[in-house]
Amino acid sequence: MPFNAVFSHIIKKRLPRIRNYSTSPITCQKSVLDQLLKKAERTDFGILHHFNQIDSKMKFQTLVPLSNYDTLYPYIKRQIEGQENVLWPGKTSWFAKSSGTSNNTSKLLPITVDSLYENHYAGGKDLLAIYYENHSNRKLYNAKHLIIGGSTQINTQTNNTSIGDLSAFIVENLPWWTEIRRTPKRKIALMDNWEKKLDQMAHATLNDNICIVAGLPSWTLVLFQRVLDISGKKNIHEVWPNLELYIHGGMNIGPYRKAFEKMLPNPNMNYVQAYNSSEGYFGLQDQKENSDMLLLTDAQIYYEFIPMDEFKALESSHVIDLEKVEVDVEYAIVLTTSAGLWRYIIGDTICFTSILPYRFQVTGRTTHFINAFGEKTIISHVEKALSEAASTNDILVFDFTVAPYFEHTSGSGGHQWLIALNTKDENQINKLEAAIEANMKAINVDYDGKRKGSVNMLAPKFSYVEKNVFELWLKKKNKLGGQHKIPRVQNGRIFIEELLEIAKRGSWTR
Repeated sequence: MPFNAVFSHIIKKRLPRIRNYSTSPITCQKSVLDQLLKKAERTDFGILHHFNQIDSKMKFQTLVPLSNYDTLYPYIKRQIEGQENVLWPGKTSWFAKSSGTSNNTSKLLPITVDSLYENHYAGGKDLLAIYYENHSNRKLYNAKHLIIGGSTQINTQTNNTSIGDLSAFIVENLPWWTEIRRTPKRKIALMDNWEKKLDQMAHATLNDNICIVAGLPSWTLVLFQRVLDISGKKNIHEVWPNLELYIHGGMNIGPYRKAFEKMLPNPNMNYVQAYNSSEGYFGLQDQKENSDMLLLTDAQIYYEFIPMDEFKALESSHVIDLEKVEVDVEYAIVLTTSAGLWRYIIGDTICFTSILPYRFQVTGRTTHFINAFGEKTIISHVEKALSEAASTNDILVFDFTVAPYFEHTSGSGGHQWLIALNTKDENQINKLEAAIEANMKAINVDYDGKRKGSVNMLAPKFSYVEKNVFELWLKKKNKLGGQHKIPRVQNGRIFIEELLEIAKRGSWTR
């Protein structure tokens, strides 16, 4: 079809740029920092921190302090009130609600025209360009693209600033040539009520010719199940036979992989990972058989990193740039962006798997870990342990979280796993639990050491709930749908106790 031929021709023009930032990332990063500083030097923040005097990375780190949401919020608040030239030139009119996984409070993060078009949209186009390069003779533009976005409409304030989910701003400002292929209609995509939206989305797309689905794994599975319930079909490919690409991000797909394979049995189905958050679009999968993500070094974001074994947030004295990172070291990410986030600690942690090109995996959050007994457990540990155990034992995982438990009489304790599965078969679950424990010991040497003889740490406890318990918890927190997700690990028991309270009538502990 002509449309697809034109789209394919245009999107492949991005490949030289992608190859450049893949092979010359340090040069690209220097250029990005120079551009950001030059453009913002006459803003209030730029004047205060002497941007016009910065001529090196060292001077940038000396004159501009590390920041987090609390330290930047006074500037963001002024922008929300309508003030111009605060963190970025001109008026910043859009503010994205973050999913707020670290606590119960959502953040309002600035989005500028520059960051939306030259970062978020650029990352999405780069992903499709690489996909066309890796998979010849694609015809994605002949069919519909189903985007499972956030659940909050854009709310316009009295001073013409707007607040909403990042996905809402992305949908609202899509170019016409993208909009005509997106489904469902904008009216449904921007619905505020997630439960009604889910039902209407399923009905509206049932007879569409869909080739791409994009969304958070947990909520994508919920939509798929609703589509199957309505259609009476056995799997999603019976509903959408031309579906070939699932773009996922926001959480590790590993624990959900079995469920996706059951719903999407076509062996030609492709999975591509992207790293796009309210703060920016940072990475995308550029290889067919490897889900590690390529760092976007020429998309109006300058990166710095704090080694996690030295992480003290704003007090950190050891911040490095991209040129000094090493593989297999966990880092907290520090961002400077065209949205006006300056040396901003985003809260995510990553680990590089290769240098030149710079590829990485997301390992967790700076605030999401368990170290109640010196075991130093992070999100990637529990996700890998569970996903491998579930795959080996042919079990579907709907959702889960892990927290410490304490035996006050003995002064010790261990980990409690709260999991929603597709089975209650005792034999299968016995094997799953044994595999999780074995995997945790193999993955995390600190966990293995603390578990020896059950002296420092006791054996893990496992509790099982119906899958709707996690949805009910999110609903109670007003975080149902979109990019909202369950905290995977907790160093305390607040979240797990709330989940157990909801599940009192439907949980069972072994």
